[in-house]
Amino acid sequence: NAVIGRYKLSVQSTSSGSSSPASLGTFVLLFNSWSSGDDVFMPNKAECEEYVLEEFGIIFAGNKNRINSFGWNFGQFQGDILNICLSMMDRSLNYRQDPATDVSHRNDPKYVGRVLSAMVNANDDQGVLLGNWSGNYEGGKSPSSWTGSGEILQNWKKSGFKPVRYGQCWVFAAVLTTVLRCLGIPTRTITNFSSAHDADGNLRVDEFYDASGNHLDRAADSIWNFHVWNESWFSRSDLGPSYSGWQVLDATPQEESGGIYQCGPASRNAIKEGDVDLDYDCPFVFAEVNADCMYWNYDSTTGKKTLIFSKSTVIGQSISTKAVGRDDRVDVTNDYKYEEGSTKERDIFKKARKKLGLEDKFDPTAPTRQEIDQKPDISGKFKVSGPLEVGKNLNLILVLANLQSDAKTVHVNMTAWSTVYTRRPVHEIWKDSISVTLSPKEEKQFPIKIPYTEYQQQLTTDNTIQVTALCHVEGGVQVLVQRDITLDNPDIDVQVLGEAKVNKEVDVEVTFTNPIDVEVTDCVLQVEGNDLLRGILEIDVPPLKAGEKSSTKFKLIPFETGPKHLLVNFSCDKFADIKTFKMVNV
Repeated sequence: NAVIGRYKLSVQSTSSGSSSPASLGTFVLLFNSWSSGDDVFMPNKAECEEYVLEEFGIIFAGNKNRINSFGWNFGQFQGDILNICLSMMDRSLNYRQDPATDVSHRNDPKYVGRVLSAMVNANDDQGVLLGNWSGNYEGGKSPSSWTGSGEILQNWKKSGFKPVRYGQCWVFAAVLTTVLRCLGIPTRTITNFSSAHDADGNLRVDEFYDASGNHLDRAADSIWNFHVWNESWFSRSDLGPSYSGWQVLDATPQEESGGIYQCGPASRNAIKEGDVDLDYDCPFVFAEVNADCMYWNYDSTTGKKTLIFSKSTVIGQSISTKAVGRDDRVDVTNDYKYEEGSTKERDIFKKARKKLGLEDKFDPTAPTRQEIDQKPDISGKFKVSGPLEVGKNLNLILVLANLQSDAKTVHVNMTAWSTVYTRRPVHEIWKDSISVTLSPKEEKQFPIKIPYTEYQQQLTTDNTIQVTALCHVEGGVQVLVQRDITLDNPDIDVQVLGEAKVNKEVDVEVTFTNPIDVEVTDCVLQVEGNDLLRGILEIDVPPLKAGEKSSTKFKLIPFETGPKHLLVNFSCDKFADIKTFKMVNV
């Protein structure tokens, strides 16, 4: 339980009387998950290897219908990273206000985790990364262009500790993983799909749409396609043994906690059991995986809002992390909540509401019982017909079904917007409206085609499009049909030509075929990999005509044996950040 950090070591000889001690140098003390007395003790050795020693990770993204993933170089043992992590502690607000007290708490992983969750974002304390969710990343690097934490941490130090531009949730989480693993705290990244950002703490997320079906950016609440945070493993002497184990930490600046942008540690067991009154920030994390959703129609002229529908099973799906010792996805949703729709899960939700004092309080913004119980006359959904790829036309089918035994007339307003992964609308791409009559119990299909030429200019680096149809049923309640679509980038291929041996050159070939019928320009290949090459390799690739294939070769000289990961990122004017990784056995 000693304080972690850099110690001076000196020796004093008793025989030589009062001579001053001779310095032997310094050493750095870390947390030790192999030691049974340590707060971060992890009994499973394979887990220690993954969550402390592994420098490569896989982060999951996309959306609940289509999960994708990319590699990340945590690089916690690369040159100078330890020094940067230690100086991060010394730049925190706590240290600046009271250095002695701050240092005396550095034996406590709860304290260290919470302080570092604040330091990884730039808010409040000139921390490591500046967040940007606008879709415009001028003046910095787009969040999706990073492939590892090392470059970010080195840039922060080189610039005299000015925040690095720009981060989004997975970048904050990946950097926090690097820093905590470096200091010896077992840590992993977690991706939550359909993640709620409940800004007002009522365990409810409100979304607003206008009569044309446009998703209005007017609520502080939001539902992100995915959100990435961290779990760190340590005991909770403050709460008791049943709350030890995985703890949620989140460095993405979303809401203030104790006056600054930090989040956690929130015990994962406390989240599952609805014990939202326990330290730290459990209500916010509980809402991220459990909030109820309310979809409203908002009339900007009158300011009147009408509930379209509410859902309690949308939020917190396919919660994912990388497997131990393998490059696979593991689903940990059941560690965060009881089965969706089960009575136990609803009981826990009620328990949490009660602990937050939401049960007895009148909420003027809440929908009435009558609004919640209203039943729609029709149902609708968007079906995908055709490939979801950047460069191809987007083909969908709107399916409308009459649930009643009398005919219904429906006026449908449809829109498609490019969004960032937080589902914040950025550019309108397409709109249309139709009026249809549905016979009793009839189902009709309406094909929708959004050509690549219409969405290409508007797409953000997240490749996400939100399609909405607001259906006004004559004499009935409105029905909202929506779908979030993530388009896949084309593939790049990486081949290692020959056997990789320590201190021997080996060739690597990266191939990419331009899948669209126009030339692509400004092509850049970015490559990194611990023990395979030093720093980051950037190669300019000549422009590619329609359908043309490019082949780029470069040399590696590996300097360590074992399984190593090469991370490759290809960008050009029409495709942002096409990523892949290749395992190289040296």
